[in-house]
Amino acid sequence: MTVSQSPSAGLPPASPSQRAARVAPFLAMDVMSAAAAREARGDGVVHMEVGQPSAPAPRAVIAAAQGALAGGALPYTQALGLPALRARIARHYADTHGIAVPPGRIVVTTGSSAGFILAFLGLFDAGARIAVPQPGYPAYRSILHALDLVPAALPLAEADRYAPTSAGLRALHATDALSGVLVMSPANPSGTVIEPHRLADLCATARALGLRFISDEIYHGLSYGVPTDTALRYEPDAVVINSFSKTWCMTGWRIGWMVVPEWLVRPVERLAQNLFISAPYLSQVAAVAAFDAVEEVEAVRAGYAANRALLLDAFPGLGLGRTHPADGAFYLYSDVSNLTDDAAGFCRRMLDEAGVAATPGLDFDAVDGHHHVRFSFAGSHADCVDAVRRLRDWRRLRG
Repeated sequence: MTVSQSPSAGLPPASPSQRAARVAPFLAMDVMSAAAAREARGDGVVHMEVGQPSAPAPRAVIAAAQGALAGGALPYTQALGLPALRARIARHYADTHGIAVPPGRIVVTTGSSAGFILAFLGLFDAGARIAVPQPGYPAYRSILHALDLVPAALPLAEADRYAPTSAGLRALHATDALSGVLVMSPANPSGTVIEPHRLADLCATARALGLRFISDEIYHGLSYGVPTDTALRYEPDAVVINSFSKTWCMTGWRIGWMVVPEWLVRPVERLAQNLFISAPYLSQVAAVAAFDAVEEVEAVRAGYAANRALLLDAFPGLGLGRTHPADGAFYLYSDVSNLTDDAAGFCRRMLDEAGVAATPGLDFDAVDGHHHVRFSFAGSHADCVDAVRRLRDWRRLRG
């Protein structure tokens, strides 16, 4: 008699790679899944957990995509992107910042996420330590772990407006040598914009320490009364990451870009050829039109400004502790230590009992995040009004 073998016979015990095991869950996405389950049961939810603009992409973007679809074939493009889009992005830097960036230094990417992968692979060898802000966007750490790189937490203090400082960077480098530093302005989760003089100082410090400088600028264009500057003004060898997702409301189009120094163009091109082939043709054609949608983009930004003002006015009366005022982006980062030492549990109860979905601070800060909650105000004004009503009733019911 022949005994059939198990399909896994002879294989090692079922387990993920160590690399995959090091990647933490993205809590904002987990909250979104829990909120979707609540909605599937017929219960309403105000979504404040993810940075998802409620407005559609600009009309010109949609029209350009429809024209491309009507044309038939949607081909691959060059790995670095459509020449027309690269040229239009270069013009954007001249128009917005007065900086000449050759189109040849621009790399079109599948969202900013692909840009980070290409930047990290292009700049660093396995084991390199890269300073990342804490609190900061959690995918930085996870992508670095997945690439066998080492994220080194650069602590940010509320007293410094959650902005990185040169003193903090020097201190971190002194404890164990770094290879690079990543900063974000406007920032997630705090909304902090790094002031131009401080950004210049950070760039100079990184150069003095021999560190590669990566600047995440995906929320440029979304600030409230303060200027946003690009690291390219102060560090010509900086790698800048940007995206059409936030300012132009194109999250699902998965289209972004990088600006890289000339010496990095060909290495990044080789990586992009093999990892991604190219960014989606349809999204690239549409993105060319995005820059001309100035009035629509400004109307969306004004809506965010109104949401921000509403929530900053209402939150103190809801007992939500201290809330960072947010210079830009579309998030409020609240210290809820007056209410709980378990922000994750607090967010679960807030979703279950009030129908408001928000992200616990542990997504952004492994040390002090259990005292914080991030609220996104990227939704409609009506959603923000509803959230305030729900939270006011919830706090009243809970005494």
